[in-house]
Amino acid sequence: MRFVDSNVFLHALLTPRRKLTGEELRVKESAKGIITGIEGGEEVATSTVHLSEVINIVESGLGLQRSLGLLAWAITTPNMVVYPTSLRDYEGALVVAREENVSVNDALAYQLMREHGLDEVYSFDRHFNRLRGITRLPLSQD
Repeated sequence: MRFVDSNVFLHALLTPRRKLTGEELRVKESAKGIITGIEGGEEVATSTVHLSEVINIVESGLGLQRSLGLLAWAITTPNMVVYPTSLRDYEGALVVAREENVSVNDALAYQLMREHGLDEVYSFDRHFNRLRGITRLPLSQD
């Protein structure tokens, strides 16, 4: 099972307001491929925090109904686990974020991955490369 960072959903779903570069198009297509894999049954995980990030941005960019549809899909997809998060999780993530110089939500994802025995993350955020013991996918994004 792999953890899915919020940016995967956003790259796949959002419509750009400008023409994308070749690299940006490649990222968008890769993100869509990851979502297709999930829709095809690949077992993945995310967190309530990461899901909330996506829902809020989708709502502001694509509207309330689209965000509600995405939320309904995420919470009813049997092969997607959504890990709950707590204040204690954020306390631990704060420590990791400071030590590794990453955002607190990246640190939260890392902490949840370690807690649940996951060692791969779908993300286009290179900050995950700083975190020991996990592999950021797709590998070609370096």
